[in-house]
Amino acid sequence: MIPVTPRGFRDILPEEALKREEITDKVKACFSAHGYLPVETPLLEDRHSMERATAVEDTPFQMFDDGGRLLILRSDLTLPIARLVATRMHADESPVRLRYAAPIVRDTTVFMGKSRQVTQLGIELIGQSGKKADVEVLSLLAESLNAAGLAGWRIVCGDVKLARAALDAAGIYGEDRTEVLRFIHRSDLVGLDVFLETLGISENARRAVSQLMRVSGDAAALDEATAILESIGADTTGIEELQVGFDAARELGFSDALSMDLSVLNSFDYYTGLVFEAHAPGLSAPLASGGRYDGVLAQWGVDAPAAGFSISLDGLEEAIGACVEDRPLRIAVPKGSLFEESVNVLESVGFDVSELRNPGRHLIIRTDDVEYIIVRASDAPAFVATGGADCGICGRDSLIEANLDVVQLVDLGYGTCRFVVAEPAEAKGAADAAYARRGTVRVATKYPRITQRYYDRIGKQVDIITLHGNIELGPVVGLSDRIVDITATGTTLRENNLVIVDDVMECSARFFANPVRVRCDARIRELARKLAALEGAE
Repeated sequence: MIPVTPRGFRDILPEEALKREEITDKVKACFSAHGYLPVETPLLEDRHSMERATAVEDTPFQMFDDGGRLLILRSDLTLPIARLVATRMHADESPVRLRYAAPIVRDTTVFMGKSRQVTQLGIELIGQSGKKADVEVLSLLAESLNAAGLAGWRIVCGDVKLARAALDAAGIYGEDRTEVLRFIHRSDLVGLDVFLETLGISENARRAVSQLMRVSGDAAALDEATAILESIGADTTGIEELQVGFDAARELGFSDALSMDLSVLNSFDYYTGLVFEAHAPGLSAPLASGGRYDGVLAQWGVDAPAAGFSISLDGLEEAIGACVEDRPLRIAVPKGSLFEESVNVLESVGFDVSELRNPGRHLIIRTDDVEYIIVRASDAPAFVATGGADCGICGRDSLIEANLDVVQLVDLGYGTCRFVVAEPAEAKGAADAAYARRGTVRVATKYPRITQRYYDRIGKQVDIITLHGNIELGPVVGLSDRIVDITATGTTLRENNLVIVDDVMECSARFFANPVRVRCDARIRELARKLAALEGAE
């Protein structure tokens, strides 16, 4: 057997290692010039200790030590450094400025070609509050990217306080608030709109929350966000914090590279104010991220404000070496049942689709303004998430099953169907009896994530049998008790003597985008606006 590294891990040979060392030295020198001192933390951390500060995602990289404590490989450096400062240093006496350059390990989606180990270069500013700290951290990120020799970078800002203020003013609390924040965290703006419609709040409040999450642009966008917040009487403190960032960028000469986009908001149990990401040409994922996290150290008994950021050395290396060319907007267009209507809506918003209508065996159709990438609907999220396309169209089901990092922007309203639970008509009650006996229900499906989400929602344990065709055979031959499948008319179910016992969800086509591209390319936002207007007109 050929010796190999584990999936997602790799060796770095001397030539590349020297390049990475050079980049690291430049960034570290920049940090040091501003008084940041080096620090190191263990590769392994006590999971219980980390969970005191924030929710820790499940990870395969954990183990028990000989004392029975559950340990995890660190997935970032901020929490370990916050723990170190809270337990070993005096954060309340003066600002503590720390820097680091170290590897972390994160799990990634199987077979997506993503690294599980990356090296982070970053800083933490602990013990200094307010606008002065935000400006220091934000400007140091800009300075360090320049020091590394990266051109064309952009920083995109948001503020967690804006979302919280809007939800307070709209009267959204408890479980409803938690669900709204989940949609925002996942960048599922379509799902957010659908969920807001189910809440007993005013139309003005629903519209304000929805619109606020879509605000983006330069400093002028602050006026738009302010007007939305004031329309429902919400606090605008977050606007003031963003304005400080824009003012600092103007003074320091990088205002053209700074913008705001409230869809960058995430980790609401962690960040407390300004949040930001750095993007670079040619990358499909954020190059850096950070923000203010004032409540974290309090979980270890120290009430100290904090802010910081981390830069991916791997991303920085890739961005510096990338050959970036201006090119047309690249749209993933789904084959099959969604193809014709997708072509029609693209034509309706002004795109030339004359060659796209009859592509023959061509998989890429090029015009002056756009490149159409013709893909299977189930593959569209992968193309967009990894940067093979800037944006795309597919059904909601494909987005759920792919479970990738994309921004869902518009429900296009066509390709409607529903997912259902079905069982043999002659076996009515058998599945319930089997569940009572086994404590689980066996379900055959092509859609394991959708099925798992449904059974989690209704509180039943499920054994999922994933098939790729003719799932109607599952309960007929005794492979499963029921099926979860997609249906438009129910004809196939009836022909196989299956009856619907419950609805799972409704599905239609959605327009979505790569999270980096949508925040850096105004063409995608403009296309989303036109598509939303088209759907609204219908």
